[in-house]
Amino acid sequence: MVRNGRVIRAGIIGSGFAAKFHFEAVKRVYSANVVVAGAYSTNKDRLNAFTQPREIKSYESLEALIAASDVLHICTPPSTHEEMLIQVLKQDKHVIVEKPFTGYFGDGTAAFNGDTFSRKEGLAFALKSIERILSAEKESKGSIMYAENWVYAPAIQKERELIEKTDAQILWIQAQQSHSGSHSLDYGQWRLSGGGSLMGKGSHPLTAAIYLKQVEGLSRNKKSIRPKTVSARTHAVTRMPGYKNESHLRDTYKDVEDYATVHVVFEDGSVADIVASELLHGGVKNYVEVHANNHRTICNIAPNNAMQTYNPLEENFSDVYVVEKTGTKQGWSFISPDEAWFNGYQHEMEAFYRTAAVGEAIESNSQLAADVIATIYAAYVSAESRGEEVAIPIINS
Repeated sequence: MVRNGRVIRAGIIGSGFAAKFHFEAVKRVYSANVVVAGAYSTNKDRLNAFTQPREIKSYESLEALIAASDVLHICTPPSTHEEMLIQVLKQDKHVIVEKPFTGYFGDGTAAFNGDTFSRKEGLAFALKSIERILSAEKESKGSIMYAENWVYAPAIQKERELIEKTDAQILWIQAQQSHSGSHSLDYGQWRLSGGGSLMGKGSHPLTAAIYLKQVEGLSRNKKSIRPKTVSARTHAVTRMPGYKNESHLRDTYKDVEDYATVHVVFEDGSVADIVASELLHGGVKNYVEVHANNHRTICNIAPNNAMQTYNPLEENFSDVYVVEKTGTKQGWSFISPDEAWFNGYQHEMEAFYRTAAVGEAIESNSQLAADVIATIYAAYVSAESRGEEVAIPIINS
C-alpha cells in the first residue's frame, strides 16, 4: 500500500508496558506517515524515562498533548479510560484505547472489597459507562479504535478469510488465555483493574470469539451475530486456605479471581467456551479453536512452533528474550522469532492508521468493545449465582 502523504501526529497517554509496545508498533506502520508527537503521564519520572531514550517530547498536561496530536493512544489503567476517552473525543480526535475498554472500579472508598460487592450493581455501572462513551463518540468527528490485538493476530485474520470465503457457519469456539500471573500489584485489586482473570485475560479470547461470530454474520447475512446469554464460574484458587506457594505462580491477588470459565450462547444458538487463569506454568497459552460446519481451525497465537530451541544451560540465554512468561530458558523452548508480529500488535496499528489516513472501516471498534464488557460483567453476575444463565444486555453504538 502506498504511504499516505499527510503527516498524522500520534500522542501516547501513559508511560508503562502498553505505552512501550504501542510506540514500537507505531514505528512499523508503513501505509501512513505517522510521527509521534510525544507523551503524557501523571508520573513525571516514568514519563521522562519513557520519552528521553525514544527522543520524543514530554508534555506537561493532557490537554496540551491532545491539542498537538491527531490520534491519541490511551495506555493507562482501565479505571481512567472513560474520562480520557470522552476528553479526547470532545476534541474531535481519533482515540486508540487499550483493553479493558471500561468497567466497574468500586465505590471510590478505601474500604471497597471486590469479593463482596453486588455484581448486578457492577454490571449496571459498566453499562452506564459504555453508554456515556458511545454517546461521546456519536457526537465526535473522531472514532474509537479498540486495541484488542487478538483481532489482528495473523492466525485470527486468516480464520476470518476462511469464514468469509467458504460461507462457514461457526458452531462452537474454544479459546483461552492463561499464564503464571501478572507482575503488577495493581492487577490484583478490583478497584484498579475492574476484575481478575476474566477481565484481564479472558477479555482477549472472548473478544476473538465475539469478533469471529461478527465476521460470520456480516459475511452471510450482513448483520453481526452477537452474544445473547452467558454462564460463568470464577475462583480464587491461590487464595484458598490450603494453597501451597512454591514461588512459581503469582499469589498477590487481593480481591479478584485467578480462574474463570465462561460459556457464551450467541443469537443463532452457537456457543463459545472461554478459560482464563493465572495458574499455568511454562509461559502463556493463547489459542482460539473454531469448530465450523465445514472446517476446524486451531489458532495457536502463543506458544506456536514457528521456532523451537534447545538450551542446555540457563545462563547461555541470559541476554536473550525467549517468550512471554516462561519460567526457565533451559531445555526446549517455543522461542518466538517476532512475538509482536504473532500477537498482532503491529497489524492493529497498521489498520488503525489506515483508518486515520483514508477512513478505512475499523474492525475492532467501540461496538465490539461494548459487547465484550457487557458479556464480562454479565458473566460476573452469573458467577455470583454459581453459574446461572444470565442475559447479556445489548448496547448499540
